[in-house]
Amino acid sequence: MTTTALSESNSEVVLDASRKKLILIAMCVSLMAVIASVSILNVAQQDLAIDFGASQGTVLWIINIYTLALAACLLPIGAIGDRWGRKPVLTSGLVLFGISSAIAAFAGSAEVMIAARTLGGISAAMIMPVTLSVITSSFPAEERGQAIGIWAGVAGGGGMIGMFVAAFMVDTATWRWAFVLPVILVSLGLALTLKSVPNSREHREHPFDVIGSVLSLFAIGGIVLGIHEGPERGWTDTLTLTGLVIGLVSLLAFVIWELRHPDPLLDVRTFSNRGLAAGSLTITLLFAVMFGIFLVLFPFFQAVLGWSALRSAVAMLPMAVVMMPTSAFAPQIAKRIGTRSTMLTGLAVAATGLITLALRASVEGGYLSVLPGLLIIGLGMGLTMTPSTEAITESLPADKQGVASALNDTTREVGGAVGVALLGAILTSGYRDAVGPKLEGLPSELSHQVSEGIGNAYGAVAAAGDSLTKEQSAQIIDAAQHAFIDGWVSSMWIGVGLVTVAFLYVLFRGPRSSDDVLDSDLDLDAEKDPQPA
Repeated sequence: MTTTALSESNSEVVLDASRKKLILIAMCVSLMAVIASVSILNVAQQDLAIDFGASQGTVLWIINIYTLALAACLLPIGAIGDRWGRKPVLTSGLVLFGISSAIAAFAGSAEVMIAARTLGGISAAMIMPVTLSVITSSFPAEERGQAIGIWAGVAGGGGMIGMFVAAFMVDTATWRWAFVLPVILVSLGLALTLKSVPNSREHREHPFDVIGSVLSLFAIGGIVLGIHEGPERGWTDTLTLTGLVIGLVSLLAFVIWELRHPDPLLDVRTFSNRGLAAGSLTITLLFAVMFGIFLVLFPFFQAVLGWSALRSAVAMLPMAVVMMPTSAFAPQIAKRIGTRSTMLTGLAVAATGLITLALRASVEGGYLSVLPGLLIIGLGMGLTMTPSTEAITESLPADKQGVASALNDTTREVGGAVGVALLGAILTSGYRDAVGPKLEGLPSELSHQVSEGIGNAYGAVAAAGDSLTKEQSAQIIDAAQHAFIDGWVSSMWIGVGLVTVAFLYVLFRGPRSSDDVLDSDLDLDAEKDPQPA
């Protein structure tokens, strides 16, 4: 039976195979609760607006504040887990997350909902990076890749599963029941954590980097805020510009501070490590593409194909079904052909899937015109995510695994925000350019409404009522649907470009092999390499 030793409260705890299995289950269940909650309200926007009498801007705050709080707190809370113990941070986060989910389920106003989602985001930041750092500190090197692969599969597919559950609840009951899933998951995760997870932390005594933690919070929080608000409010809006300026200035200050600090929160010099840099860039661009695809798919299913939220969520599950097992299997491929070759293969497959979507997607082809592309993308992302994640975690020493995990999670959140903003803007611009020429002969005011988006086109037709002939109504809907596909194609080609950038970087600057991620590119200071946590 395979065993490994882990320090817990100055005593030796031997982890046998059955306990490591429980640890992995506990971490994946806890992670699933966090990931599912990212997208849990995306399918309930109209219901939230009606129940709370909220504007679209308020509804977007309810949805986005969770991601904003999560992203902003990842690095400092990951460092706190390294310093004072990962298990206490994880258990505290699970309890707070359960409380925040319960408050959200019973919220009577938009203000209460925003507060609950903010608490949920902060507590999610206490869970998400620790789940990965517990895995990397609990599993020996020969088993770590497989465990990270399973974790990466849950991280990639959990959002789609969350949308499916939320859509089912919205269609059959109410959006409030969507919070039953995260409550159940965190309760199970907490029980398994208390039973099976030993405490681990760094052993070196040094001052905690408070200033670096605060600067990282404002840097990531400001950048994510600006990227989230830009597409909705406009890139010259005061709130958008304020977020971006605060974020970028704080990021510059963070880099300068970390370079001069004797015990930095994150030693930015480690980005000269090929594995860390390639893994971070790849995860960022992959999640930009994946979140951008999510943004495009739901309007396609609902507005173009006329499907319900539940059926639309079900239609996305095949991508997760391919992605999750592939992520678990990817470490075995990496052992055979190397980390860089596996990443390159995955990126090439993902790009092929995006090209397939761009070439095949059509109104007339329906779901079958996009399904092959989704399956190919799921395969490519599954192959790429695990070695990229492992490249990041193995690039930092054992006592910094909380920070390494938080960095990995931060790249996912920033990448997702960038993808939604960039691909969303391309989709909107492509739709507007394509729909205009197809509306000739219609009143200018009506044409303007239709050009705002495919949802607006349906609203304009409904509002016009009998003032439009059947032929005119059909013309507007047909024009909107085909213009949406034109915008879709443009956004997918941008996605191909992003994946190509990642491919070229990994090709020329990726880790040289699966076993030199840490040592070949960066000579870590020996005094900063502690005993295994």
